[in-house]
Amino acid sequence: MPRGLIFILSTLFVDTVGFGIIIPPMPKLIMLLTGGGLSEAARYGGFLLSTYALLQFFASPVVGNLSDRFGRRPVLLVSMLAFGLDYLVMGFAPSLTWLFVSRAIAGVCGATYATANAYVADVTPVEQRARYFGLLGAAWGTGFIVGPALGGQLAHFGPRVPFFVAAGLGAANVVYGYFALPESLARDARRPFSLKRANPVGSFISLRHFPVVIGLIGALLLYQIAHDANPSTWTYYTMEKFHWSEAEVGWSIAFIGVTFAIVQAGMVGPVVARLGEKRASYIGLAFYVVGFVSMAFVPRGWMIYACIIPFALGTIANPAIKSIMSSAVPVTMQGELQGAIASMAGMTAVIAPIMMTLLFSYYSAAGAPVYFPGAPFLAAGLLTFGALIVCILVLRLK
Repeated sequence: MPRGLIFILSTLFVDTVGFGIIIPPMPKLIMLLTGGGLSEAARYGGFLLSTYALLQFFASPVVGNLSDRFGRRPVLLVSMLAFGLDYLVMGFAPSLTWLFVSRAIAGVCGATYATANAYVADVTPVEQRARYFGLLGAAWGTGFIVGPALGGQLAHFGPRVPFFVAAGLGAANVVYGYFALPESLARDARRPFSLKRANPVGSFISLRHFPVVIGLIGALLLYQIAHDANPSTWTYYTMEKFHWSEAEVGWSIAFIGVTFAIVQAGMVGPVVARLGEKRASYIGLAFYVVGFVSMAFVPRGWMIYACIIPFALGTIANPAIKSIMSSAVPVTMQGELQGAIASMAGMTAVIAPIMMTLLFSYYSAAGAPVYFPGAPFLAAGLLTFGALIVCILVLRLK
C-alpha cells in the first residue's frame, strides 16, 4: 500500500466516527435548544446541514486549489483541526444560533474528503484508483460502524456528551497527523494558486475541456441530492415511523457502516476489475434505486435492515465513477477536480437537506393530506434513476 495511505484511511475513519457520534443525539439537542417537537427539529436539522454545505460549496474550490499549490498535508491538518473545534462549539452551544455558527465554520474548512481523494490520486497508479477510492469508502463505512453506535450509547449521559467526545477524537487526529502524515504532492507537480480558478464557476469552467468529466458531474449532482436523503432524514424518519430510541438509531446506522465497509473494502476492486468501471457504475446506481424505494415503503422497523443491503451494494458506483473522472484529467489538476466534485456535493447538500427534511416534515405532520414519512426516500429513488440515465448517456461517448 502506498506510503501515507494508511494514515489517510485512519484519518477518514476517525473523522467519520466523530461525525457519526453526533447523529443520534442531534434531534434531542435541537429540541432542547428550541423547545419544539421532532417535526420542527427536522426542519432545523435540514437548515443546519445546508448551512454547512453552502459554505463548503464556496470554500471547496479554494481549498482544492490551495492543496494543488501548497500540498495536501497542511490542508488536511487545518481541516481536521477545524472539525474538532466545530464539535466543541456545538457541545457548549447555548442557543440554536451557535449551532449555525459552528456549522458555518466547519463548512469553510470541511475539505478532508476532497483533499483525501486528491491524495489518493497522487500516490496510486491510474489502474488501481477505483480500488483505493473504494478503500476510502470502506474507512468511511467502518467509522459509521463505531460512531453512531457509540453516539447512541453516549446520549444516555446527555445530548451534549457525544459532541465533546467527537471534539476529543478530532484533537487526537490532528496530533497524529502532525507526526505521521507525509506530503504526497511533489514540488515540481504543484502549480500557482489562481483565484480565478478557485471558485465554483472557475473550477467547472477549467474542466470544460473534459466532456466526460462534466457529464459525470451532472450524474453525480442527481446522485448526491438523492444520497443526502439518508443522513438528512434517517434519524427523524426512524424515530417517527418506528418510534426508535437514540440507541436503536445508532445501531441501525452502524449496520449501514458495516455493509458499506464490506462492499467498499471487499467488492469494489474485484467488481470493477471484472465488469469494468462503466458497468460497475450502472449496476451500483441501479442498486441504489432499489434500496431507496424499498426504504420508502418498508412497513416494519426490522425490515429496513434488509433494505440497507441493496443500498450498500450501490456504493460500488461512487468509486467507479470517480476513477473514470480522475483518469480523464492530468496529475496537476487532481486537486482542482476533487475540489470541483466537493463543491458540487456542497451545492447539492445545500438543496437536499432542506428539500428532504421539508418533505419529511410535511408528510409526517398532523393534518398532512397523506401520512407518508418515507417521501424523501421515494424522491431519492427517482433522482438516482435519473443519475443512472445520465451516466449511461455520457459513458456511451467514452
